Amino acid sequence: MTTPSQTVGPYLAIGLPWEDGPTVVPEGTPGAVWIRGVVTDGEGNPVPDAMIETWQADPQGRFDHPDDPRGRVPGFRGFGRCPTKPDGSYEILTLLPGAIPGQDGDLQAPHIDVSVFARGLLHRVVTRIYFPENTEANAADAVLNSVPAERRGTLIADKTDDGYRFDVRLQGEAETVFFDV
Repeated sequence: MTTPSQTVGPYLAIGLPWEDGPTVVPEGTPGAVWIRGVVTDGEGNPVPDAMIETWQADPQGRFDHPDDPRGRVPGFRGFGRCPTKPDGSYEILTLLPGAIPGQDGDLQAPHIDVSVFARGLLHRVVTRIYFPENTEANAADAVLNSVPAERRGTLIADKTDDGYRFDVRLQGEAETVFFDV
């Protein structure tokens, strides 16, 4: 018998994805990049019924949100949602984010917030994608520095020909770092 706390996997594909979900910006947008990856379980097997959600600032560090009075880039909504395919893969088309102010007033390194929904999870898990070319900003980022040095690599995407690769390992060896939010 399925109970409400077990509905993430079976009902995910029915009610949550939408056609424009994976395109934070329209295809052909100058500067757009693909964020692609695979969600795997603790044994390294692909998770075919997960969903990736992203939330991020635009390239100037602004959010498409009423609480951000600075405005936004036209056509940039900042939010993406992509169900995984049978091979566990996902893809989000977006623009690279800019740095944003942290709670202490210092700038946070450019990053994308990621929520992962999958079978076996009663609640989403939350992580971040950082970018390898932002070496100085990453080294100064308070959130990234709160992660043990040997685990930080799970938060840094790999550069590809048309964007970045960011795999999510839900548990086990090389598990992605998840934050308590």
